Formats: sequence, C-alpha cells, structure tokens
Amino acid sequence: MTSTTRSVLPPGLPRDLAVYLGAVLLTLLVGLGLVLLSGADPRTALDALTDGMFDSAYGFGSALNAAAVLALIGAGFTIARRAGLVNVGGEGQLALGGIAAAAVGTTLPATTPPALAVTLVLVAGFLAGGAWAGLAAALVVWRRTSEVITTLLLNFVGLGLVTLVVHEEGLLRQPVTSAETLPQSAPLVAPARLPLLGTPGSPATIAVLLAVVAAVVTAIVLRRTVTGTRLAAVGLSEPAAARLGLPVARLRFGALSVAGGLAGLAGAGLVATVPFVLAEHFTSGYGFAGLVVGLLARGSLTAVVGIALAFGLLASGGINLQLAAGVPASSVQIVQSVLTILVAAAVVLRGTGGAR
Repeated sequence: MTSTTRSVLPPGLPRDLAVYLGAVLLTLLVGLGLVLLSGADPRTALDALTDGMFDSAYGFGSALNAAAVLALIGAGFTIARRAGLVNVGGEGQLALGGIAAAAVGTTLPATTPPALAVTLVLVAGFLAGGAWAGLAAALVVWRRTSEVITTLLLNFVGLGLVTLVVHEEGLLRQPVTSAETLPQSAPLVAPARLPLLGTPGSPATIAVLLAVVAAVVTAIVLRRTVTGTRLAAVGLSEPAAARLGLPVARLRFGALSVAGGLAGLAGAGLVATVPFVLAEHFTSGYGFAGLVVGLLARGSLTAVVGIALAFGLLASGGINLQLAAGVPASSVQIVQSVLTILVAAAVVLRGTGGAR
C-alpha cells in the first residue's frame, strides 16, 4: 500500500503540502494576534468573517467578482510560467487594461448596442495589457533582460499612468464642476458596463463567466495542443527547443504578452463594474495577489480557480470583519501581506529542496 501510494503521489508533494500548510497556519496566528491586539473578541471576529463570506448574497457576489480578477491574472501567470517566464507585472498590466477600458467606455455613443460596447471595452483592455507586457517580452527575447525586473518596474510606470490620466482634464478626468469633483474618469456609458449574472441581490457580473472560460481554454491549450507542448519544451530548455527547430523567441514573446492581455482583461472588468469609473488605486493590489494565486496553483488551472475563489472569499470576509467586529482595515491588509510573503518564501524553500 505504501509503495503504491508513493508511486501515485507526485514527488515532493507531502513536503510541499507541509510547507504551504505551515504558511497558512502562521498567517492565521498573525491574524489572531492582530484581532486580540485590536480588542475584538476572537469568536465575534470569526463569526463576522464567515458571515461576510457566505451569509450575504451581496458579499458572496463581491467575492466572485474578486475571484474572477485573480483567476484571470493567475491563468496568465500560468501561461507565462509554462514558457519558463515569471510575470510579476500583473499590477501594471491591470492598470493599462483599466485605462484602455475607460478610454473606450467613456467615449462610445450611448446608443451603442450593449454586446458591441462590452466587447470593445474588454478587447481594449486585453490589447492594452498585452502590449504593456509585450514591452517586457521584447526586452526579454531580444535583449536577454530579466522579465522579473522589467515586469516589476513596469508596474510602477503603469500605476503612475493611472494617476496621470485621472488628474489631467485633457486626458480621462471627468469635467471639474466644483472643488469637490473627484480625480477620476467619467462613468462608462451604460451599454459598456458588464451585465450582472442575474442572481438576486448579487453584484456578480459576467466577468465570473469570462474567468472560468479563460481558465478552461488555457488548460486545453496548455495540455491538449501543439502550442502547449511547444511552450513546455521552451520552459524546460531553451537551447534544446531551439535545436528542435521551435520558434523560441516567438513562443516566449507570445506567452508573456498573452499573460499581460489576461491581466489587462481583468483591469477592464474592474473598470466596467460598479462604480464604472477609472480612479486611482482601482487595482487594489490585485496584480500581486494574482501572482500569489499563480504561484500556489503550480500550473494547475483548476487550482487557479479554486485558490482565486478562496482569496476572493477572504477579501469579502475581511470587509465584514472590519464592519462587524471592529477590526481595523490595516489588520486585514497585514494578514494578506503576511500570507503573500510566506507563500513566496514557501516557493523558494520548495525550489531549494528540489535543487538538492
């Protein structure tokens, strides 16, 4: 029985599970400590967390929308990773997707058919995110720079561009009518807004369906097509793939660009959801959280969807935790940051163990 079990389980799986479980347990301990320091009752905090996750149609719908964003970014990360690339630029690509979506969605005629308007907004986001990642991909392929460095630095440029376009009236800022006018874009025209799924009391939009479709299509392409096999070959060994006659440069460029496109699509979805405007900090760290989703999933698109949903539920529960239990918002952010750091450390430990 033991030998059979060992032959079925992937090598190193027990160690991986132990490392990731340890990261989660440490995060829970940090969260418990912060709850106690805030003066909240642990039982009340736990009830507030679970209520925010499951007891409200609005909260659960919000969690689904957040999960959709994370799943799109995680799916893109998985594509790039299959080609041996690490895309840490999801935040910047998300930002560019949001800018493009706002530029299109605020200028379309109000009489545009909804199906066409929504399609144009989403396509604009995908193309903008893909083009932004393409800048890093070009440097990687033809200048041999590190994609980790280039995509990371482009995050800050992308976020800076969001600040620029929402503060300049000549760009995307809404008309200033008084001193109280917020620095944000005008609302998207009604036909360009994502339709709701139709669940009573839920804000969940068709972005949820888009994320599921993207994950399914990505899984099929990576596992069942020639393109997926070629990407895997490039990821395993560039020199060997080149000797086999594979278009290594084109595959790597395409993988990173598509990853950016999916992040840009997620950014477009954010802007086309309530409150339907482009504003500073609209990315809310989704790009970095999506990176964690991709790292945890380890190439499994099923895991991408599941982990994204778990993160979305955690975010929704965290909001209710602040409101019902009086736990400061900074505490929730600290817990999420600790989880991100520990997951990254777990990946490093796993890689070190495998190297030995």
